[in-house]
Amino acid sequence: MSVAPFPIADDAHPTARAAAVAPRLMELGARYDAAPVFPIDSMQCLAAAGLHRCFAPVASGGLDFGGDEEAWHLCLFDVLRVIGRADLSVGRLYEGHVNAMILFDHFATTAQQHGLGQRLDAGAFYGMWATEPPPGVKMVGRTLQGAKSFATGAGGLAHAIITVQPEDGARQLVVVAADDAARANLSQWRVRGMRATGSGLYDLTGMVVAPEDMLGAPGDYDREPLFTTGAWRFTAVQLGGIEALLIETRKAISDVARDDPVQRAKFADAVAATRTAYLWVREAALRAARDDADGPAFARMTRGVVERAALDVMELAARIVGTRSAMDGQRIDKISRDLSLYLRQGGPDYARDQAALAWLDHDAWGAEDLLW
Repeated sequence: MSVAPFPIADDAHPTARAAAVAPRLMELGARYDAAPVFPIDSMQCLAAAGLHRCFAPVASGGLDFGGDEEAWHLCLFDVLRVIGRADLSVGRLYEGHVNAMILFDHFATTAQQHGLGQRLDAGAFYGMWATEPPPGVKMVGRTLQGAKSFATGAGGLAHAIITVQPEDGARQLVVVAADDAARANLSQWRVRGMRATGSGLYDLTGMVVAPEDMLGAPGDYDREPLFTTGAWRFTAVQLGGIEALLIETRKAISDVARDDPVQRAKFADAVAATRTAYLWVREAALRAARDDADGPAFARMTRGVVERAALDVMELAARIVGTRSAMDGQRIDKISRDLSLYLRQGGPDYARDQAALAWLDHDAWGAEDLLW
């Protein structure tokens, strides 16, 4: 992927970089929604702004936060929100890339991180694919058998980290090429929203895994709290979509609606729902930064809070704006369609139930630590 120059200072903060490219991402997002293909121009904007390497390992050229995990996580929180506001499809792709960078940071050897840096120099983006149709992806010797489903960016991303099942032992992370169009099948990705993510099937059968493409040890990917707590990142992108919907609703409110206390009350409810989601996702990010033992429970509950906020704001926006909110070409319509699909993450009721079990077991949110 070639990287075109972008007028951003080399020392610009990642949030400022994201804000600088956001208007262009919004413009391109409408185009990719109308004619869905892999959003190559949008990804090149991110790469040109240096956002593809900001959260990579320091050894791969990532930013050095001096070991301040809270600063790192809050910076990522803001960047994901900003990109999500601009285009949820690109936000989903970028969040997958950041997920891959985190896995490199945790599990890659020095040589692997150096190789990653070279690929990032060329503007490469990565994905993280774990979902698979039965019987799953198996590794027989060094050869893969099977496919990944809902593989975001299939055929468009440069590389993906995937989970495979070896002949013996726990799941193993493997880095594979993700840009082979002949292996990608997007025929079933006929959806109302998130069209540009290209989350299709990717056939891995016959791929041979080199030793240097084995990432970490068997079982690394499933370790807690890293695995479940990391869900906060996609809720941050979703939060950006909710914020964008609130912004567009405010712009679209008619003068008649502004003078109607009932409509103003609906808008106030939308603001409250959006801010509630913001506070939960931010807290989930901070708990991830601290490797909080209750991070998984908090992340699971955050998923449900964000989903509820998004559904409420979508309904309120439609009621406030009226018919225009469903018109083709209106940004409110695109955001609502994207959010309605993005919210469909696996097992929402199970996630909430597991959070409730953890919080019934003990005070996992700190209420009993308060001084009355």
